[in-house]
Amino acid sequence: MSIKSISNYLSLIKFSHTVFALPFAMIGYFLAVKITGNFFDIQKLILILFCMIFARSSAMAFNRYIDKEFDKRNPRTALREIPAGIISSNAALFFVIVSSLLFIMVTYFINTICLYLSPVALGVILGYSFTKRFTALCHIILGIGLSLAPIGAYLAVTGKFDWLPLYFSFAVLFWVSGFDIIYSLQDELFDKTNNLFSIPAWLGIKRALLLSKFFHALTALFLIYAGIAAPFGIIYWIGLMLFISLLIYQHTLVKPNDLSRINLAFATTNGIASIVFATFVIVDLFIQK
Repeated sequence: MSIKSISNYLSLIKFSHTVFALPFAMIGYFLAVKITGNFFDIQKLILILFCMIFARSSAMAFNRYIDKEFDKRNPRTALREIPAGIISSNAALFFVIVSSLLFIMVTYFINTICLYLSPVALGVILGYSFTKRFTALCHIILGIGLSLAPIGAYLAVTGKFDWLPLYFSFAVLFWVSGFDIIYSLQDELFDKTNNLFSIPAWLGIKRALLLSKFFHALTALFLIYAGIAAPFGIIYWIGLMLFISLLIYQHTLVKPNDLSRINLAFATTNGIASIVFATFVIVDLFIQK
């Protein structure tokens, strides 16, 4: 495969957007290492990274495959790889199948519970692609899919569920749901005219933005509760304040009558927020005795 082909597939799956959930997977991993007192296991960490990459690759490629006809009709998405003919539908579907099988295979080398739950995880992240056809709650389904990152990484280390990583998972759920609502504002009219469901198409732009703010307030509350439940030290709280500040900042970028800075709010701000927060959390975990 040529460098150009690899670049096309990376563009197909928006590989750069892995930065949203991956830092929270790292939080789940290091949280588990700290709580259990296990030694840092580089092999387990690499396996978790591969799980994240394969799961997200299959989900994004499947979304592009399923939505190819809508993408072709939407001026905003008409130049995506499948409608533009850069990658064929069959090639994209093959990519989905291979990525899904690789994801399951990697979970086999992690532990039994991750292997058993791998089809469930795939069901959620692949099933999301259908939800816009019948429910405006599609943003929440996407949030659930990405929220599997911290609890999945925690399970990879411990092999059992716990409440603490679930608080981070709930935070991711509402964080992702909130910023996905902002991103979908661009397609409000297209969704309405093509019988697709979304919060903006259902509630309108103003009320959709209010709901997004409410979801992000819930994100902050879950992360505050996680900080109290752990408990974390001062570095965690500094990181959380920076994260919340960036959440607030992204809402200043998007107005009901001005959607020109959605990409800055969606990709850049949220990407920075997740990396900064995860860095502070992991540092806090390392310096604790």
